[in-house]
Amino acid sequence: MIFWRVKSLDAILATAEKKSLQRTLGAWQLTLLGVGAIIGTGIFVLTAEAAQKAGPGMMLSFVIASFVCIVAALCYSELSSMVPVSGSAYTYSYAVLGELVAWLVGWALMLEYSVAASAVAVGWSGYFVGLLDHSLGIKIPFALANGPFAGGIINLPAIFVCILVVGLLVIGTRESAQFNAVLVAIKIAILTLFIALTLPVADIENFQPFLPLGEVGVVAAASSIFFAYVGFDAVSTAAEETKNPQRNVPIGLISSLMICTVFYLLISMGAIGAIGAQPVLDAAGKGLAPGSLALAEQCQSLTTAGQQPLVCSREALALVLREIGWEKIGNLLGLTAFLALPSVVLMMLFGQTRIFFVMSRDGLLPEVLSRIHPRFKTPHIVTYMTGLGVTIAAAFLPVGKLADISNSGTLFAFMVVAFAVMILRVKDKHRVRPFRAPGIWLVGPLAVVGCITLFLFLPTDAKLVFPIWSGIGLIFYFLYGYRKSHVARGIDIAAGGEDIISQVRPLVDCHHDNSPPRNKD
Repeated sequence: MIFWRVKSLDAILATAEKKSLQRTLGAWQLTLLGVGAIIGTGIFVLTAEAAQKAGPGMMLSFVIASFVCIVAALCYSELSSMVPVSGSAYTYSYAVLGELVAWLVGWALMLEYSVAASAVAVGWSGYFVGLLDHSLGIKIPFALANGPFAGGIINLPAIFVCILVVGLLVIGTRESAQFNAVLVAIKIAILTLFIALTLPVADIENFQPFLPLGEVGVVAAASSIFFAYVGFDAVSTAAEETKNPQRNVPIGLISSLMICTVFYLLISMGAIGAIGAQPVLDAAGKGLAPGSLALAEQCQSLTTAGQQPLVCSREALALVLREIGWEKIGNLLGLTAFLALPSVVLMMLFGQTRIFFVMSRDGLLPEVLSRIHPRFKTPHIVTYMTGLGVTIAAAFLPVGKLADISNSGTLFAFMVVAFAVMILRVKDKHRVRPFRAPGIWLVGPLAVVGCITLFLFLPTDAKLVFPIWSGIGLIFYFLYGYRKSHVARGIDIAAGGEDIISQVRPLVDCHHDNSPPRNKD
C-alpha cells in the first residue's frame, strides 16, 4: 500500500550517517540562523498587508500566527531531535506517514520555497525603488516596478534580483553562518532603532478603532502574517549540520521564534502608534482586498492627493520613519532591507535545491534534475528551472498574493508534522526522544486546528493553488516516483546501494559551513 511504503527512522538515520554533512552549528548559531530566516519580507513588507486586513488589530494577528507557529515548532523540535537529518517535514513524514504523504509534503515545500523567494524579491523591489527615490532622486516608472495586479505592467527590479541570485547559485557561493550572523545583527539593530524612535511618539488615538473590520479581519491578517514567521523551519532543516542536534535544534527553534515574536509586536505597536494603520475602504465601507487592482487604484488616488497611508506603502517601516521626521534613518532602514533581503532569496532557492536533493536521494525525482555543472560543480539544471518560475512569479504578482500562496503549502507541511509526532507517540513509544513536546495531546491537535483555520482564512485563489499544485504533483509521482522509489526497489544507500546525493556533493561542500536551506519570511 503506497500510503504505508515507509522508510524507517533507522534507515533514514543510517543513510544520513553514511553521507552526512559536517556538523559545525551550535545553539547560538542556530538561533541567529532562525532569527535571520524569520525576519525578512514578512515584517518589512507585510505590515501593510496586515493593516489593510485588520487595521490596528494586526497586533492580535501577530499573536495568533505566533501561537500556531509555537505549537508547530514544539512538534518540529521533537521530530528534529529524534531524526537530526536534512529534509525537514518531508523526511519526517516519510518515516511516519509513508511515501505518498511524504511526496505531497515535499511537493508542498517546493511551492513554499519557490513562491516565498518570489515574495521576498517583490518585497526587495519596493525598498529598492523607495531607496533610489529618497536617496538619489531616481524614480523608476510605476508601471515598471509593479505587476498587473498592482496597477503596473512588470516588476523589473524583482526580475533583476532573481536573475542575480540564480547566477550566484549556479556559480557557487559561500553563504556562511558568520556572514549570516552579521546580517542578523544589522537587521536587529535597525529594527531596534525603529522601535526606539516610534514608541515614544505613539498616539493612543491611532489605535482607534482597534478592529475596523472585525474579528474576521484579524484572523485573515494572521493567515497572511504567518509568512513572517515560517522561516523557523530552516533550523530543523539544518539538523544534519548541527553539533549535538538533540539539544541545540529545539533551543534554536523555540528561542528564535520567541525573539521574533517580541520584535514583531513592538514593531507593529510602533508603526500603528506613530502614523496609524487604518484600512482603505470602498464606497460601501468594506475593506478592499490587499493585492487587488481596486486597492492599487485607490492608493494611487490618495498618493496624488498628497496622502500615503501605511496600507498603501511597499516599504511600510521606512515610510513610518519618514513620516515622523526621521527621513535619513528611514532611508537607512530601506538600505538595510535592500542589502539583507537578497540573501533571503538565496537561502530560499538553496532550500529548494536541498529538498530536490533529498527527494532524489530517495529516488522520487529524476537524477537529471541534480545534474552537476562541469565547471561550477553546482546543480545548474534544477537551479535554472526553479529560478525561471521564481522570476516569472515575481515579475507579475504582488507580494501579498505570493505570501498567501506560499502559506498554503507551508500550513499543509506543518499540519503533517503535528500528525507525525502524535502517530509516533503511539507507534514507536519506546524510541528515545531527547526533546519531548510538552502536552503533546494538547499541543498536537492545537497545531493541526491552527493550521487548518489559517488555511481556511486565506484568499480563495491561494486556497485553490494548493490542490491544483498537489494534483500536478500526484500525476508526476505516479508517472515516475512510484516506480523509481528506492524503497520500492529495495535500494539501501546506507548498505552501499545507489547513491544519487553523492553526485551533488560539490554544492554541499561549498555550503558545508553555511546557513541551511532557507529563510520565509
